[in-house]
Amino acid sequence: MRGKRVLVSGMGSELGSLVASLLEAEPWVGDLMGIDVDPPRRRLRKAQFQRVEPHEHTRIVDLVAAFDPHIIVHIAVWEPDARAALRHAKRMTEEFASAVFAAAAAQCESLQHLVVRSAAEAYGRRRDCVECPDESTPLDPTSEFGRMAVLIEQLATAVGEQRPLSVGLLRLAPILGPHVPSPLGRLLRQPAVPYSLLTNPSFSVIRDTDAAAAFVMAARTGLAEPLNIVADGEMSAWHALRRGKRIPLPLAGPEWAFVRRLSHIAGAPVPDHVVELLTRGRTINGDRARRVYGFTPQHTTAEVIDRLYAWPDVIRVVKPLAVLGQQRGAA
Repeated sequence: MRGKRVLVSGMGSELGSLVASLLEAEPWVGDLMGIDVDPPRRRLRKAQFQRVEPHEHTRIVDLVAAFDPHIIVHIAVWEPDARAALRHAKRMTEEFASAVFAAAAAQCESLQHLVVRSAAEAYGRRRDCVECPDESTPLDPTSEFGRMAVLIEQLATAVGEQRPLSVGLLRLAPILGPHVPSPLGRLLRQPAVPYSLLTNPSFSVIRDTDAAAAFVMAARTGLAEPLNIVADGEMSAWHALRRGKRIPLPLAGPEWAFVRRLSHIAGAPVPDHVVELLTRGRTINGDRARRVYGFTPQHTTAEVIDRLYAWPDVIRVVKPLAVLGQQRGAA
């Protein structure tokens, strides 16, 4: 298995650069290349990187085809209101996937395996009393991010059916980390945070380092099925706010529209999949990853939430006018 060429689409994201740094340490990885709209967020020792815009379909196809990877790790999925607003997130996600999967289907003769980022939101808001869906639960997305995840899965599965290669789909719980742009994390760190007074359901998350390790595991083992990736345990929004010493804003229903607009103005947009999580909960069953593949996240949901509130805040330091005057005089 040594000397495998690995392509990481979305290497410029925090998750993508984490995955790339872990892949560099894998003895079976040979050449490593990444593509994205932004450069990687950390120093990489041997990975090549090509900056490319999502709409440059032909260039993306040519880059992927010229590299001719054995494995593609597709992480170029923009969560709405994380790094981009909904309209732009959908467009960039679809354009990147279309180009990468087109190359995978017709241009890469050496390609053996495709690992794709999906999301727990693909299961949707449960209407059938299934509180903790596993990989056999039918997908029924009820949010824009959920529908984006299902589309990515469908495109990747079509590539696997078109040519003989394995396709692994990682359905990730909401990702939180100190440098991960997350609408959920951004909202929970606000001084006052809304929660559902009537339901106060539970949710689970995954730390960015554990999510990155899951991608490496999937690439190394040749994962050929969907797999839920989630931290142990769950927590309600109320308990999360108590741990973070935030002011709880209990909402009964109609107030959510007003609070979403207010939060957007405050710099923490609340997309519909986050509203679903806070009002209906979002937990998934990660037993198969542990039982079959031996993958156990190193951080529980409670630890991830505690780390979220332990991140330092941005503190603006305003210099006294006298000091500013002295500096200008010296200049």
